[in-house]
Amino acid sequence: MSKENRQHRRDEHEVDWKAVGRRVRELRGFDVTQSQFAKRIQVSQNYLSTMEHGNVEIGASILLRISKEFGKSIEWLLTGEG
Repeated sequence: MSKENRQHRRDEHEVDWKAVGRRVRELRGFDVTQSQFAKRIQVSQNYLSTMEHGNVEIGASILLRISKEFGKSIEWLLTGEG
């Protein structure tokens, strides 16, 4: 397998954290503040802001809390599908 093919296979399995952040922001909506949303998923407002901007890899426990709290699958949070 060529180096280019190996790189392509690796890229298709990597998480786009900026896209995940956009989906988290979408879940929050416009009528809920960052502070309110952060309390619901048990993180600080500052950390939620970092998540929404895609500047952090969100841990499994936080993704699970978001999934349960808002009825969205972890697959949807990570990929936008499902």
